[in-house]
Amino acid sequence: MSLNTVLPHVLAAINVSTIAALTGGYLAIRNGQRELHRKYMLAAVALGAAFLAFYLTYHFGAGLAKFGGHGMIRPIYFTILIIHIMAAAAATPLVPLIVYRALSGRIDAHRRIALRAWNLWMFVSVSGIVVYVMTIHIWPYQAPGP
Repeated sequence: MSLNTVLPHVLAAINVSTIAALTGGYLAIRNGQRELHRKYMLAAVALGAAFLAFYLTYHFGAGLAKFGGHGMIRPIYFTILIIHIMAAAAATPLVPLIVYRALSGRIDAHRRIALRAWNLWMFVSVSGIVVYVMTIHIWPYQAPGP
């Protein structure tokens, strides 16, 4: 098994872990547990950094993932993928900003965008799992035979 066949599964595991950390952070802050919220969210940030490193390693080595579905599922898949990519592009600068605001004690500024950032980040993580399941498990690409 090569790194390029293992990394999609690693990326999916990181996404699932990120969903768990984001959920834990949300529940903690809703229950007034600021320190627990901080720990969960820093874990989510660390997972995000690991995801980015593995994602870049995978795509530089394997190129773009190929989708094997045919018919009506293709436009559905590519619509999900495009929205996922756009949301990820929006979340990428937003997450460091919100973390900076929290860690620098600018809690009011942090709160103003926290829920929107959380929703965006959660969407990116969940839609990443959807893309993974569609491309790897349901409709994997099969190269044409000789």
